[in-house]
Amino acid sequence: MSGDLSLISDITARLGKSVILNVQIVSDGITTLWVNVSRIKDLLSLLKTGIDRPFNMLYDLTAIDERRKINKQPDQESDFSIVYHLTSIDRNEDIRIKTALTGEYPTTISVTDIWPSANWYEREIYDMFGISFTGHPNLRRILLPASWQGHPLRKEYPARATELGPFVLDEQMREMEDSLLKFRPEEWGLKQGSEDTDFMFLNLGPQHPGTHGLLRLILQLDGEYIVELVPDIGFHHRGAEKMGERQSWHTFIPYTDRIDYLGGVLNNMAYVLSVEKIAGIEVPDRVKVIRIMMCEFFRIASHLVWLGTYAQDLGQMSPVFYAFNDRERIYDIVGAITGGRMHPSWFRIGGVAHDLPNGWEKPVREFLEYFPKQIRESEKVVIKNRIFKERTIGIGVYTAAEAIEWGVTGVGLRSSGIEWDYRKKRPYSGYENFEFDIPTGRNGDCFDRSVIRIEEMRQSLRIIKQCADNMPEGSYKSNHPLTTPPLKEKTMQDIETLITHFLGVTWGPVIPPGEAMVPIEASKGSNGYYLVSDGNTSSYRSRIRTPTFPHVQMLPLISRGYTIPDLLSILGAMDLVLADLDR
Repeated sequence: MSGDLSLISDITARLGKSVILNVQIVSDGITTLWVNVSRIKDLLSLLKTGIDRPFNMLYDLTAIDERRKINKQPDQESDFSIVYHLTSIDRNEDIRIKTALTGEYPTTISVTDIWPSANWYEREIYDMFGISFTGHPNLRRILLPASWQGHPLRKEYPARATELGPFVLDEQMREMEDSLLKFRPEEWGLKQGSEDTDFMFLNLGPQHPGTHGLLRLILQLDGEYIVELVPDIGFHHRGAEKMGERQSWHTFIPYTDRIDYLGGVLNNMAYVLSVEKIAGIEVPDRVKVIRIMMCEFFRIASHLVWLGTYAQDLGQMSPVFYAFNDRERIYDIVGAITGGRMHPSWFRIGGVAHDLPNGWEKPVREFLEYFPKQIRESEKVVIKNRIFKERTIGIGVYTAAEAIEWGVTGVGLRSSGIEWDYRKKRPYSGYENFEFDIPTGRNGDCFDRSVIRIEEMRQSLRIIKQCADNMPEGSYKSNHPLTTPPLKEKTMQDIETLITHFLGVTWGPVIPPGEAMVPIEASKGSNGYYLVSDGNTSSYRSRIRTPTFPHVQMLPLISRGYTIPDLLSILGAMDLVLADLDR
């Protein structure tokens, strides 16, 4: 048996030995329990409220089609499995709960009465796998149109468009699609009016500039004030998780860049760390520091996009030009080091694509000298602006308890007063060797979230300077056999290494059976790739847990009672990316 033995003993003492069917050994070391499906709500309720230092955040909820899996758990019969990832802020610990389901289109019980944030996750599982949840308040598709046929993450569903018939949009089909897009308030439990007034329903989007992408929000309005809000998402859905099953472990890396398309190599980091955990790959210190330096550059670049566009949303014209100019300076550095700019796809399993080029230090140090005054200018022009304060202070407020309840991470969680940052709490890639502070807020409003991002850019500068001052010598990649391609000089010496090179490039490495997720602190919150290997050249299941998904789900809660201009303040302060939302 592995995992948290004291916790397992506590569970069996309270709920009986029949609750836990199996304790799974996993690559990431997270306590992973297979649980009797009939007792799943008992266990989840206990973990959330019935134990000391509870697991009160539903970090992620997903499913796996187990039917074609070769390396199943012993004595574990399942056609599908539901996977709950829970986080305890007080324990700084995770637990993974699994339940096995049988049948072609199985049904299990909803946990939306335990975590309201389970609503969208269960809808996504229904959409992608065809698994139903009894007791769900409104079980319907969420990422795909209501007219979509089939459930794409089932193993029998084709992974390529060429395996499907040609798409045809005739007049009858167009009329049906238009009808399905019509919002019917009664389907969402919304009334057309109250005793005093009739409500107005307004479509905001899906092409509204204030949303920074394609997002549809249906507003129920009483005069100028928002009574209720219904997000309609999926306009940016591209089947990224399905692509993870058809691409090799290495060729999926460029796809990760397009999730949070402002995060660059931050996406690569979450992915390669999970693959390396499954494969048992340790990377050299030089790789760790290079990765950290590039991640912090992209953190600043992402925050600069937020700064410029948010100021523009709230009525300022000039800041966006200055912010994007500074972002271009970062991309010049990124381009000089990686050869790419916005989507360099530069991290590799076991290292980075190539070593730092000669002269890399000069532009880095020039930026370190240049940028502090730009941060001060941004504070003066934007944060301290009277209109900006009027539009953000006391707007979009939520408490620390609400943030945890809805799975909020990153700046949103820290704005409510919780000093939680994965770089500090669970250091990865050597972050434990760096000195930096974690800025937090007190009020959980749009203004606090803005101040924190400004201060985070300063802290990222501190980290980059330490990288430049203390860059280790050594290789830019691990010598582990599963890192590809091997060093060029070795492939020219013996046929075995040349064959390994050929197979690694054409097929990709064979990652041993296992599963892992290494959450990281991305620019918009916590990002994690839950990867399941069945001992093949590609992933059996690639689950992408993004921060924007739970953040947007919380939007109705923090928008009620505000006006439409306030809603634009709330959306901008959330710093959402729609590709990160929809994947």
